[in-house]
Amino acid sequence: MLRLLNISLLTGPLLIGLMVGESQAMAQTPPPAPRPTPPTRDPHTPGYVTAKELPDSANAPANIDGNFIIGPTHNPAPEMSVQDGVPQGTVVEFTMSSTDSKIYPGIAREPNTFGTPDPTDPVKLVINTSHPAPFTRKIAVYVPKQYVPGTVAPFIVGADGPDRLLFTVLDNLIAQHRVPAMIAISIGNGSGDAQGSERGLEYDTMSGLYAEFVEKEVLPLVEEKAHVKLTHDPNGRATMGGSSGGSCALIMAWYHPELYHRVLTYSGTYVNQQWPYNSLTPHGAWEFHEHLIPNTPIKPLRIWMEVGDRDLLNPNVMRDNMHDWQRCSPQKNITISLSLRATPGTPIVP
Repeated sequence: MLRLLNISLLTGPLLIGLMVGESQAMAQTPPPAPRPTPPTRDPHTPGYVTAKELPDSANAPANIDGNFIIGPTHNPAPEMSVQDGVPQGTVVEFTMSSTDSKIYPGIAREPNTFGTPDPTDPVKLVINTSHPAPFTRKIAVYVPKQYVPGTVAPFIVGADGPDRLLFTVLDNLIAQHRVPAMIAISIGNGSGDAQGSERGLEYDTMSGLYAEFVEKEVLPLVEEKAHVKLTHDPNGRATMGGSSGGSCALIMAWYHPELYHRVLTYSGTYVNQQWPYNSLTPHGAWEFHEHLIPNTPIKPLRIWMEVGDRDLLNPNVMRDNMHDWQRCSPQKNITISLSLRATPGTPIVP
């Protein structure tokens, strides 16, 4: 497997089970269809995003902008391990009940159910098994040892938390003066996955709602409970996530660039997974590379992206040709990788 990393712009794959086929005439249920093998993308194909291929086991350089292809057997980054002599931050944890939320009171999809394609439009998924369901989410706030109480700090908001590995990485990067002393806010999702679930509603909806939830309901509690002050400068605010959390990270900044200018996305779910249906973005996050980015003036965003050469190809029950996590063609990679570039080197400021 090759993995393409876009370093010049500031996604684990999400697996969705394939539906079992219809019963055959012999009244015998056939075995589930095998998952299709994801196609291998040749980086030398015309139109593929230009990237430098690194020797297998080599990591992309930390101090050079650009696109890099790394091999399948690269060493873990040393920043991911606790290092002797590195100051360690503190972590403040608390919970939030959906019954207190004005934005996300909570939904859930019944176990072992998914949905059926709309007979009038196969790109729509009809779900009749989603219902109100209150929940409790966990929040973990990392405060670096170097934070000066009372000062305004930059911060990063992460999906699918608590993400303790992120806190270790920040300990090391802050100590090396590669990033400023910054707060990390790791937010648990509302449970479930994909259409009809709370996590899907939060992460796959093409709107500014989740960013507004974070701004109005999460950040005030972070400042209160962790005794920190958070910057309002979008250059000092970042979002990050993987899979649907990765698409959520970009969605937050796309719809609210006045709040966030920096995005880190790992194997982002830029596919047709939005629910409920929205006529403004009928193909969900697939719209990013299909319409939104090509047809929108450049936004002041710096994005770091990662995607696997053999990332998920899941036609699933919809058969809509919009569930290839690597996208259908290299041209779409170019669109989403390059069209959002802001001025390189914009500093992260408090």
